[in-house]
Amino acid sequence: MKKIMIMLAMLTMTLAANAQFEKGKKFVSASLTGLNLSYNDNKEMQFGFQAKGGYFIEDCWQVNAMVGYDKAGKDINGVFQIGAGGRYYILENGLYGAVNVKGVFSSGYNDVMPGIELGYAFFINDKVTIEPAVYYDQSLKEHSTYSTVGLKVGIGLYF
Repeated sequence: MKKIMIMLAMLTMTLAANAQFEKGKKFVSASLTGLNLSYNDNKEMQFGFQAKGGYFIEDCWQVNAMVGYDKAGKDINGVFQIGAGGRYYILENGLYGAVNVKGVFSSGYNDVMPGIELGYAFFINDKVTIEPAVYYDQSLKEHSTYSTVGLKVGIGLYF
């Protein structure tokens, strides 16, 4: 009986997630980034905020735009970010891969950073998700100093 209940719960989650990744759906999210787990030559804490808005151009394919702010590293006070990207939901239960490119701007520091991300949209209900992800942002200015591997967690809304 316990196995049947678990299978029904997983089926329900899969069906709810699938309905949210359909062409024409919209998406917004807010995330905390860095979470003191980033690694690069700027060894001070990296902590930031990111907001995204997106649209599903096809089933499981999302395009999005983002803005963000990071309390960067030891030689940069704060960084404003603006960018665009896309997500592909690999499994209909919420696992996704993403690519993006963003411009980062601060006094004395500007860069373009393409990135990749692997995350999971865990549905709390049929519209709201908690979205943990691991990401890598590649600095085109100076790889070893500004490229970043980190974790982020956000809340998403699919409508």
